[in-house]
Amino acid sequence: MADSLYEGCSVGELVVSAVQRGGDRVAFISDDSRWTFRELGELLSRVIQVLTARGLARGDAVATLSANRPEAFLITAAAYVMGLRITWMNPTSSEDDHAYILADSGVQTLFVDPLNFSERARTLAARVPGVVRLLSFGPNDGFGEDLLAAAAAFAPQRLVPQAVADDVCVLIYTGGTTGKPKGVAHTHRVHVTMILTEMADWDWPGEIRFLALTPITHASGAMIMPVLLKGGTYAMTQGFSADKFLRLVAEHRITATFLVPTMVYVLLDHPGRAEADLSSLKLIIYGASPMSPTRLIEGLKAFGPVFMQLYAQTEAPNTIAVLHQHEHDPERHLHRLASCGTPCAGIQLRLLDDAGQEVAEGEVGEICVRGPIVMQGYWNKPEETAQALRHGWLYTGDMARRDADGYLYIVDRSKDMIISGGFNVFPREVEDALSQHPAVAAAAVVGVPDAKWGEAVRALVVLRPGATVSAEALMTLVRSAKGAVYTPKAIDFVAALPVTGLGKLDKKAIRAQFWQGQGRSVH
Repeated sequence: MADSLYEGCSVGELVVSAVQRGGDRVAFISDDSRWTFRELGELLSRVIQVLTARGLARGDAVATLSANRPEAFLITAAAYVMGLRITWMNPTSSEDDHAYILADSGVQTLFVDPLNFSERARTLAARVPGVVRLLSFGPNDGFGEDLLAAAAAFAPQRLVPQAVADDVCVLIYTGGTTGKPKGVAHTHRVHVTMILTEMADWDWPGEIRFLALTPITHASGAMIMPVLLKGGTYAMTQGFSADKFLRLVAEHRITATFLVPTMVYVLLDHPGRAEADLSSLKLIIYGASPMSPTRLIEGLKAFGPVFMQLYAQTEAPNTIAVLHQHEHDPERHLHRLASCGTPCAGIQLRLLDDAGQEVAEGEVGEICVRGPIVMQGYWNKPEETAQALRHGWLYTGDMARRDADGYLYIVDRSKDMIISGGFNVFPREVEDALSQHPAVAAAAVVGVPDAKWGEAVRALVVLRPGATVSAEALMTLVRSAKGAVYTPKAIDFVAALPVTGLGKLDKKAIRAQFWQGQGRSVH
């Protein structure tokens, strides 16, 4: 009795609350379709009944493979309410990564967007024996059951959440230093904390009409629940272009959006921006990679004081630190435009050394956090979990200093991870792909400064004696193995790679030749 008295709620209970609050307001816009909160709740109830009839129950593992569509969130909402463990598969990832993720997470039921991933669904079902059930959002060409058609046979019923706070609700796969993606396990407690922190500590406009152009498998998807709980409308589309953004903001009177810095740069350089009607836009959330302070000043002049930065990582999602709109003040605090802000309300954050000791003010230490926002661990990877969660803290891998006012300035990464266009790229995975080519003797991959992407993937390749291969052929190899995001923008053929005195590959020396004069080693 005492334990249940103080039990926190699940995300499923937040879903039910959002549906009840929203009523006949529009919850989702996608192309020409509109869903009200009431319609969302009724369809959600029907889908849950289908899944229950097929034998799915609390604790079962499911996954989605979809472009940005409301139906993809519908499955997420069903998982939250039913207590299923869901994995959102990045639609830009390779077939090999998709197959690995399905097998590693123990998924038996895969939900598929039939308009974009029919062939991939068939291939994955053949490759991964554990996937025994395919369901599609609408009619498909024979690879599985039409979930929406099956749902039409049921009448709506009251939504009853089944999960508890400490159930694992989602596995989010991120690249791994060992060459394979690793699943970050989050409980309902983590995602409830994230959602409530987003609601409390972000600069939301009074009326929210949110536009998502980045994949909802990533940061923008973690913003769906706060938008719905505030009675807002979440508009989504597939893919980004400046013309599309400008058109949709004007058409739907968008008040809030999430953009990675690369997208902001594209908009700033687009000739049609000055004539576009962006008067409704009150909030541009940016993050996933650092933004150039120079370009941020351009953005403030072009869009007004609408920018808010988030800093986080998959292991502590969306809410480690925030640089609020009023803190983007180049007249009074120009230097703060290079900051990622101050810790979000309720987040414990320290800059620590490897021994777990806090560094002095102004000194560089690793950003470490703790509290109910921190992951449970890496799925089936106890050694990597122990490395990340030590001394009672989550070590983020980001090196930073803090000024006297508490603002954080990231100066480097302790890990080799590259952030290109807002996506995480782990060099080891690119190096492994390059090394598969018989002409390649060795490869090293680093991130280099790039005006458009923030950081661009660049490879240094040593060829075997007498062997030849073109840069284009190696790029095609990586694209096939890992997807477009991982593909190097440039490949340099070199006679040898630099090594340390101990004979280890010297990534710092490689990076230094590209980062001289930058002032910091992230971009």
